Amino acid sequence: MKLPGFIVLTILLASCGGESGSRDANPFHLPEQGFIGDPNKGAILYRQNCSSCHGRAGSGSTKGPSLIHKTYNPGHHADLAFHLAVKNGVRRHHWRFGDMPPLADVSPESVGHIVAYVRAIQRRAGIN
Repeated sequence: MKLPGFIVLTILLASCGGESGSRDANPFHLPEQGFIGDPNKGAILYRQNCSSCHGRAGSGSTKGPSLIHKTYNPGHHADLAFHLAVKNGVRRHHWRFGDMPPLADVSPESVGHIVAYVRAIQRRAGIN
């Protein structure tokens, strides 16, 4: 008699996802496989979505840290970290700045272009 209860519990747990009852189809906020970011598009998208906090060309501001810093190199903050930051926001950890809110209006593809731009300006600054 314990088996039917276990089955019901398993079905109930499997059906619990989020507010809508479904699982997030893209939990890592990544573009489709094979996507290649364009740093030129990323520069435009960066200015529209990131520069107010992270400064012009990633130099930082009073609202957010510089992304042209060894802390944000690919070995410490992989590209995935940028995608997750946009999707989920970030709690303050490395710097004195406050939490970063999620940016719901920035698509995975846009983040991919922004990351390509950030990596390009990091390379120019000697941050690999």
